[in-house]
Amino acid sequence: MSSPHIKSAVVLAALTALDEGRTPERAVYREAVRALLAALADRSPGRSVEVRVPPYGAVQCLPGPRHTRGTPPNVVEMGPATWLALATGRLSWAEAVTDGRVQVSGNRADLSDHLPL
Repeated sequence: MSSPHIKSAVVLAALTALDEGRTPERAVYREAVRALLAALADRSPGRSVEVRVPPYGAVQCLPGPRHTRGTPPNVVEMGPATWLALATGRLSWAEAVTDGRVQVSGNRADLSDHLPL
């Protein structure tokens, strides 16, 4: 956990709640998800893949062909608990995809080289 986003109080609060078997407060969950999505976009800039974590946020990242309209051809979507686990190294990309925790479409929708943050 080297990123300042990962060490932020809101991310730690969300992870603590999840570790205790609780759902984090909505505002905490939202800010933790968004902080880690921002870290992904900062570390892997581009617009070829859209990463969605409904209902809290989405970012475009990774170099390659730029998407401008409609549904992007390369999409990664998952729930907030899965995103927090992937971004912080608590869950591997391969395990998340195999278990069906992540839905991917498109030939660029592989974040294994970009996670954990």
